[in-house]
Amino acid sequence: MARMSVLTRAEAQTRARVVDVERYSVGLDLTRGEEVFGSVTTVRFAVREGAAGTDGGGGADTFAEVRPAELLRAELDGVALAPEAFADGRLALRGLAAGPHELRVVADMRYSHVGEGMHRFTDPADGLVYVWTQCFMADAPKVFACFDQPDLKAVFEVAVTAPEDWTVLGNGVARRAGGGRWECAPTAPVSTYLVAVAAGPYHSVRTEHAGLPFGLHVRRSLAEFLDADAEELLEITRRCFDRYHEIFDEPYPFDSYDQAFVPEFNAGAMENPGLVTFRDEYVFRSAVTELERRTRAVTIAHEMAHMWFGDLVTLRWWDDIWLNESFAEYMGYQTVLEATDFSGSWTDFAIARKAWGYDADQRPSTHPVAPEPESVPDTATALLNFDGISYAKGASALRQLVAWLGERDFLAGINGHLTRHRFGNATLADFIDALAGASTRDVHGWARRWLRTTGVDTLSPRVTEAAGRWSVAVERAGSRPHRVAVGLYDVAPEDPSRLVLRERPAREVGGDAAEPALEAEGPRPDLVLVNDGDLTYAKVRLDGRSWETARGALSGLPDALSRGVVWNAAREMVRDGELSPEDFLAAVRAHCPRESHVAVLDSVLTFARGSVADRFLPPERRAAALDLLAGACREVLSGGVPAVGDGAGLRLTAVRQFIDCAAEPEELYGWWVAGSVPGGPVLDAELRWRLLSRLSVLGAVDGAEIDAAAGADPTATGAEGAARCRAALPDAAAKAAAWEAMFRSDALSNYLLRATAQGFWQPEQYGLLDGYAERYFEDAVPVAARRGAAVADVVGRFAFPRTVVEERVLRRGEECVRGAGVTPALRRQWVDQLDELGRAVRVRRAVGGVE
Repeated sequence: MARMSVLTRAEAQTRARVVDVERYSVGLDLTRGEEVFGSVTTVRFAVREGAAGTDGGGGADTFAEVRPAELLRAELDGVALAPEAFADGRLALRGLAAGPHELRVVADMRYSHVGEGMHRFTDPADGLVYVWTQCFMADAPKVFACFDQPDLKAVFEVAVTAPEDWTVLGNGVARRAGGGRWECAPTAPVSTYLVAVAAGPYHSVRTEHAGLPFGLHVRRSLAEFLDADAEELLEITRRCFDRYHEIFDEPYPFDSYDQAFVPEFNAGAMENPGLVTFRDEYVFRSAVTELERRTRAVTIAHEMAHMWFGDLVTLRWWDDIWLNESFAEYMGYQTVLEATDFSGSWTDFAIARKAWGYDADQRPSTHPVAPEPESVPDTATALLNFDGISYAKGASALRQLVAWLGERDFLAGINGHLTRHRFGNATLADFIDALAGASTRDVHGWARRWLRTTGVDTLSPRVTEAAGRWSVAVERAGSRPHRVAVGLYDVAPEDPSRLVLRERPAREVGGDAAEPALEAEGPRPDLVLVNDGDLTYAKVRLDGRSWETARGALSGLPDALSRGVVWNAAREMVRDGELSPEDFLAAVRAHCPRESHVAVLDSVLTFARGSVADRFLPPERRAAALDLLAGACREVLSGGVPAVGDGAGLRLTAVRQFIDCAAEPEELYGWWVAGSVPGGPVLDAELRWRLLSRLSVLGAVDGAEIDAAAGADPTATGAEGAARCRAALPDAAAKAAAWEAMFRSDALSNYLLRATAQGFWQPEQYGLLDGYAERYFEDAVPVAARRGAAVADVVGRFAFPRTVVEERVLRRGEECVRGAGVTPALRRQWVDQLDELGRAVRVRRAVGGVE
């Protein structure tokens, strides 16, 4: 693969001083076969008066980016550029006079199978072909020639030639222009990374709202599943759209709103103006829980928020990605709560999302929510910051800001910012100035302490009792101010498994407005819960009596969000070595069977299985842990939970977790043969593949049964399930074949690679996998370099030997992480995975189980 230059911040700043970009005309020909598509780009731009070189007669120098399979022709102002003007993905443009210019580039571009540039997918269900673009960060030049940086916005006119039976979608309304040619309406000024096209024989559901066309689109093999959920999806879209028009002064800035659910999408979704692309797993083909429906709704709200914060007003450089992602993350959860029939979104965030930020912020790779510009010198570095800090921590910081500033002043500042910078670019300083202008509080000081610092503060209650009085002071380890609620609970006299809220006073901790301890006469509360309501971002500790109370009555806390805060505290205590893994599992066994919120049940059981049983406990104690967790799931299933409403979600969660924890295959195989779980649910496609995956791990099925299941489900999901099962078989030949497919061949798409990696590493197969952990660090480097950042992320995250919790693996990884040839994307994953492995080693050492 030819080397491609990485755009630096300094280069982007220089180019922005030289050129203004007016308009792109992009023509794409999707009828050229399976390997390449045609791309013709005409860019009208101007060199600024006084730009470097233009005064002294030599003219200005700059460059455009294009990453073709073959560059056929490049012309500047009608004159062909010499072949040597193109190198490393850049077209050198030299000696440019001040004033207008036109660049025309004709190229063949290569289709992608890893979700970067123009991704091409053949649906195994029916053989139909679909394409879609992901131009994010630095991938637009894989589709069209451009000045690829976010602060060179321009109008885009896109035309697409496609097979005549295809539908074409774009940022502007797409209309047929005869034959297979489609023309998209010109856009408002947008950044190159937001340009989008989707094309193929899509099934569409269309409507109109607020005078704009709205559409949902999915490949034909999923048509019935989209039709089943279309009204729910459209209603969420309408309500979020209307809510944003209530709180934002600027109207929706584009001419349509299409949502395309596309195959093999790497992210959850992408906020392309007028054409949001989602991973098509959001079109549910199997039963799902209310949590999964809420999560989908949050994603819809998140991407729509980007239409204002990210698309209308865009970051100037990638150090400010949090301005996009933190805001959209916060607005997604808040808007679903305010505008839809879903409740509990902030509980989902607290228990199912926020740990992503806590974990990332305690690793060597941590960074501030708003990093200093010089720490993001190029696009390769910037890509690494799309993580739990920019999303979960950033959203938590904004939620704390709203609690501290007040929603009225917060929204006033946001609206001032959007109006001031509409269709332009803005920075952190611009954003903070807008908020400060709407409030009398020291927003600049708050931003310095919250957005420019790293790490997680810890908040702990200090409870004292003397002379018939008690007091609670909130102690802080850290540097940030926090506005929190302190929940004071008592055990119900008539029922010791239930807790009753005494009061929930607010307190400001740290900073200039820190408030004194709470105190009163009488007996102290049985449970003191700092950050009740989860308004801030901090690890929480419980005093001794409060933890003992929680051990007996955690499931009796009346509010699910409060239970989530306690479970998060216990999770962090286990990870920090302050609570033994088996004490945590005992709390799981006692309280999960009585948990009524799906997000809490699912998140706690997932951590208990994936981290505590599989990594923190030594192998000889794992079987007992799995048995305990299976017992908790079995109690949910046998406890009279109905298979309808919220109960259906609890049952489905318990079934999924029971399958993952089952140590013996007989009962699972009985479900497989019967096609259902006693008492429900039936085994739909998702459950059948989950069940077959576990049976594969346990050696209860073979390749023939996997092939038969794949034949019965000839879909993309079926292909992924079969790949996962084959890699999970406890067979040396199966492991060797999976390894070859992951590291030696480039045939696997991003999704099939991920499925194979997920199946490969199994704690039950320690002896069979001996030697692969060391091989991993050598074999991952070339495939990551060869196949790019998306594959590097999959290889670094899912193919990492996470189940081999041994010092030797940790030492080997630490030797290799700084080695030659390790790409930035792979190195970042390794740094994070090695930190998690080191944490597991420390916890296991503390309980006497490290080799």
